[in-house]
Amino acid sequence: MTDPDSAATTGRPGGRSGNRWLTVGLSVVIAVGLLLAGGGLTVALGIGRTGPPASDSVEAGFARDMALHHRQAVEMANLALLRTEDAEVRQLAFDISATQTNQLGRMQGWLSLWDLPRTDGEVMAWMGGAMEHSMDHAGHDAAVADGAIMPGMATETELAELRQLSGTAFDVRFLQLMTRHHQGGLEMAEYARDHATVPAVQRLAESIAATQAAETTTMEAMIRERGGTPLPAP
Repeated sequence: MTDPDSAATTGRPGGRSGNRWLTVGLSVVIAVGLLLAGGGLTVALGIGRTGPPASDSVEAGFARDMALHHRQAVEMANLALLRTEDAEVRQLAFDISATQTNQLGRMQGWLSLWDLPRTDGEVMAWMGGAMEHSMDHAGHDAAVADGAIMPGMATETELAELRQLSGTAFDVRFLQLMTRHHQGGLEMAEYARDHATVPAVQRLAESIAATQAAETTTMEAMIRERGGTPLPAP
């Protein structure tokens, strides 16, 4: 369930925002240092490339948007580490937080090496219109206004409701939101896997797609075991 490189991540993530962002910051530093130490610019650019990816490239767009998507997953997983009394949910939350914090550091490290901003333009524009949704326009606008700027992301209202829950009710809602979150990120990962030209980006996208697909299956079963029903896919 955990990405092989996640061993570089610091122990159990804390629930306080300061500790969370310190962990993310350290991951970025570590990722950049490892890339540089291993001929990293060549690795990050891709063998044969003469310059970094453009700001509107698949590589840059994926790094920006998936990093943003991951931040919310880490936030929810860290909340679960503080709230849940369920050992299985706790282990899942730790694995998600550790893995995605590590991946987040790598993606931000690439953007630093490519000298590209971490935010730039419309989200998912790099997918060339491939991300289509059944959600009606008004519903999409309402979700975006409430903080869900990409598919699968929880709204601010949903996060506030999650923070008020405890016990099995918390566990079920956490699993529902995280399952939908994984489903929302899967299409981005698959698109980057199939369209990126930098091998390091292709490999990370493939790893994310495989891990999140497997974790989605696991979480759907966990929801049902606890008396809940998975949310509709985004």
